[in-house]
Amino acid sequence: MINDNGIDGDAAFPNGPSRQVDPQLASIWARVRGRLQAEVGDVEYRNWLRQMTLIGVDGDEVTVHLPTRFLRDWVRTHYGNRLDALWQAESPTIRRVDIRVGTGVRGTGLAESVAPAITPLAASLGLGAVLANAGTPRADDRLPDLGTLDPRYSFANFVVGKPNAFAQACAQRVAERPASPGFNPLFLYGGVGLGKTHLMHAIAWQLTDPARPGGPATVAYMSAEKFMYRFIAAIRSQSTMEFKEQLRSVDVLMIDDLQFLINKDATQDEFFHTFNALVESGKQIVISADKSPSDLSGLEERVRTRLGSGMVADLHATTYELRISILEAKAAVANVVVPPKVIEFLAHKITTNIRELEGALNRLVAHANLFGRQITLESAHELLHDILKAHERRVTIEEIQRKVSEHWNIRLSDMSSPRRARAVARPRQVAMYLAKQLTSRSLPEIGRKFGNRDHTTVMHAVSRVAELMAVDPAFAEDVELLRRMLEG
Repeated sequence: MINDNGIDGDAAFPNGPSRQVDPQLASIWARVRGRLQAEVGDVEYRNWLRQMTLIGVDGDEVTVHLPTRFLRDWVRTHYGNRLDALWQAESPTIRRVDIRVGTGVRGTGLAESVAPAITPLAASLGLGAVLANAGTPRADDRLPDLGTLDPRYSFANFVVGKPNAFAQACAQRVAERPASPGFNPLFLYGGVGLGKTHLMHAIAWQLTDPARPGGPATVAYMSAEKFMYRFIAAIRSQSTMEFKEQLRSVDVLMIDDLQFLINKDATQDEFFHTFNALVESGKQIVISADKSPSDLSGLEERVRTRLGSGMVADLHATTYELRISILEAKAAVANVVVPPKVIEFLAHKITTNIRELEGALNRLVAHANLFGRQITLESAHELLHDILKAHERRVTIEEIQRKVSEHWNIRLSDMSSPRRARAVARPRQVAMYLAKQLTSRSLPEIGRKFGNRDHTTVMHAVSRVAELMAVDPAFAEDVELLRRMLEG
């Protein structure tokens, strides 16, 4: 039986009898998942890692299940070593994490079938390295789907203020009258944590409501990353025509975080043709990104032009008044008394990201409920010291790149260039390390700032710099000097 924490409470083991996962193990698993989500970011975690199920521990090995071979192979390749390290940090007796397909027979020791060869089309697109580790997807891995919608993300729960009023009105219009002239596509853009995903979920909820006049719409909602990997899966299984037909049969296509497609030419080409086919058929498209279409350098001109042909709406940074309204609304939903002074304090201190603002309030509410204490200004200072410290001085990745480039006398453009010479690569690794230490950006976000590098490259840079600092005092002094200059 699988419980709400992704834990199989009564699992068979390869070398032992069925047993219950104990609370201590469940607690460790929750911490491992939490740290992994913080490292890779919410979107990547939701797409690839959320379906992991803890089966149990057998000796020095943890067993984790995923529902499909495609997901298992992807997680093994890209996150296997990190899962091992996180478990070892929590429990030194653990040697490795064994990732398996959850629908198979456990403990049989039977080898799985060998994946077929890479198709010529995949090779021509430069996807061989990815596909070689992808496994063969099941049919349902290739289907467009609604994805997982958060029940909190509805129009009723979206707090409207001056910075987001226009975007909210456009989203509401699309939800009520999809494919209206001038609103197709709808392109939402803004910084992290300003409400883009909330509005997309709200649109999807309203369009798929069974009580909707005319009946519920067929919606395909996915991140741009998932779009790309489903395209890869279709190439891998030689079913690209099926992929095209499935995507083009929906009433509404919603793609989150479109900036992920930057410099991915083959996927952009497929997206462009899918876009045209849907719009010409009178179907609605909703897109979100961190920048406006005109500022998404790395997208083909024809794609950027198409994206800007409908309604473009941005979500600005929040105002003090909007942050007050959001906090008051969240406190009311949680049915907890939060003194006005505490709400004002949070609204003043956490100014850039609604998610962080809500997270800070959730921490205070949880502490109050767990210990039966009132929320006070003093308890807010004590419980949120880490968040407050991070907001005292906002260091940007661009600032880090500039300072590191000046220190090692290299060009700023080398931070995002493909050059691998040590004189360039080492300062770039230091900049990635400092970006992880001094900013709240996730690993994928940091990677994008360094020439759209993969998050695993950032992970390697962070661990490599830490290793060098431990054995090279002069190098460690350089890094610490840069840190002090940036924090000062």
